[in-house]
Amino acid sequence: MKKFIKRILALFVLALFLFSVYFGFEYVLPGYNAYKEAVNQKPITEMVEEIRGQENYTKSSEIPQIYKDAVIAVEDHNFYSHGAVSFVSTLRAVFVNFKTKELKEGGSTITQQVAKNLYFEMDKTIERKVAEIFLAIELEKIYSKDEIFEIYVNSIYYGSGYYCIYDAAKGYYGVEPINLTDYQATVLAGVPNAPSVYSPHNNSELTYQRQRQVVNAMVKYKFIDENKAQEILKQGNEQ
Repeated sequence: MKKFIKRILALFVLALFLFSVYFGFEYVLPGYNAYKEAVNQKPITEMVEEIRGQENYTKSSEIPQIYKDAVIAVEDHNFYSHGAVSFVSTLRAVFVNFKTKELKEGGSTITQQVAKNLYFEMDKTIERKVAEIFLAIELEKIYSKDEIFEIYVNSIYYGSGYYCIYDAAKGYYGVEPINLTDYQATVLAGVPNAPSVYSPHNNSELTYQRQRQVVNAMVKYKFIDENKAQEILKQGNEQ
């Protein structure tokens, strides 16, 4: 029995090794090359400065804490405790994507999403996903978590032609980001997941359902308690 178990373990280790070799040649090397080509054409610091130079760029101090907490809860609740990549999420995504030969699972951290927005927004291949990981690691060598979050909310799409938090707050609610209510902030936190679906201008019922997911995530990860959650959702009936 012990010999049988040892053989099974040996076969498993061998299979894992062969998978790693295959995955490395098939995806990692092309992904690394894509990463190097991207940063050679335009370094990350230049890309970031272009974002920061936009007319409606909003600094972290001008964004309400409730919005920050909502985004982190629903997008990447361990953002401040893991590195550039969440290896648990990435490993799960790798196996799903390898099996299907396409990107059905993302597993992206906020840092990875910034990397994608800066360089590979419209390119969905496994090689580009690998390149995104290398870019994310470099991003976190240069910028703090707070800086990366700031870049993130200034470079994501909120639907209806709004490409940053300032434009979304102004366009949907007529206020600057710092003046968003808790209700408005939690609505906007959910929109970038599927902007055409969750835009407040398109389908109020789906927008509301997504907001409930955001608020529930905030409760789950202890950003707010249940009483605060109900208070936020109740604000929607008063607007």
